[in-house]
Amino acid sequence: MTTLVFGHKSPDTDSTGSPILWAWYLNEIEGEDAEPALLGEPNTEAAFMLKYWDLPKPTVIADVKDDQPCVIVDTNNPAELPENINSADVRAIIDHHRLVGGIETRAPLDITLRPLACTATIMLDLMSDEAYEKMPKRMKGAALTCILSDTLEFRSPTTTPHDRATAERLAKDLNLDMADYAAEMFAAKSDVSDFSDAELLRMDSKEFAMDETKLRVSVLETTAPRMVLERKDSLMQAMQTVASEDGVDHVLLFVVDILNEEATLLVPNETVKTIAEKSFDTTVEGDTVVLPGVMSRKKQIIPNLTM
Repeated sequence: MTTLVFGHKSPDTDSTGSPILWAWYLNEIEGEDAEPALLGEPNTEAAFMLKYWDLPKPTVIADVKDDQPCVIVDTNNPAELPENINSADVRAIIDHHRLVGGIETRAPLDITLRPLACTATIMLDLMSDEAYEKMPKRMKGAALTCILSDTLEFRSPTTTPHDRATAERLAKDLNLDMADYAAEMFAAKSDVSDFSDAELLRMDSKEFAMDETKLRVSVLETTAPRMVLERKDSLMQAMQTVASEDGVDHVLLFVVDILNEEATLLVPNETVKTIAEKSFDTTVEGDTVVLPGVMSRKKQIIPNLTM
């Protein structure tokens, strides 16, 4: 049976590119029958990557069948995975997030969790030099895009020297100017004009439980924050609908300004105001608050959330 390789729901660039990269590795190097899959439509930056490197969009799946062989990448959180994941045959997990727990497997498996900024960096580390040399340009392009995306072109505090060195090696092999390419990526990511408010709130989001309060923590990384903030009023109205439909208490939306290295948090109610002030040692006046230096949900937002 074909092994499916997939990342988390609401797939970003890493959860789109890394399944493609690892499915190639399993097929071409390990001789296994593997196929990448997505748990939702890719965001605009991921779609740019697919077009730029002429990569077919993986099949979008809603769930997995019993005993389906699979490899999970870029997450280990059951809340971000298919509902039937614990009845599937999970054979490996490759991730760079904190260990959440809750995934049950039928047999021992390979688990690789490393404190790096990007899953694609870990995957390249797992491959031999011979496998790397066999990698076609489109796969190296996908890996580079994932690293530049997850590190925000090395601006994110999650960036490690190893992520940077890996990206530089890929860019050299591709004869690509990283700054120019990253600018094209971020321009694609910043064009959200075709998305509804609800789609924006779910585009790059993760569920997080704080005591008995359930949150959807959404992040929009952009070089044009004005395009998002001009929709502030309608976004805050949509938060109520999204929270109700998704079974959470509140939606937190952080609009990350990539170039100015700061985040703006929308503050639709008193509860979110309290969370903002206690979590980020700030004072909220009005319905937004700017958080200088905040760039990473994984390292700066989620770990600091408190009520």
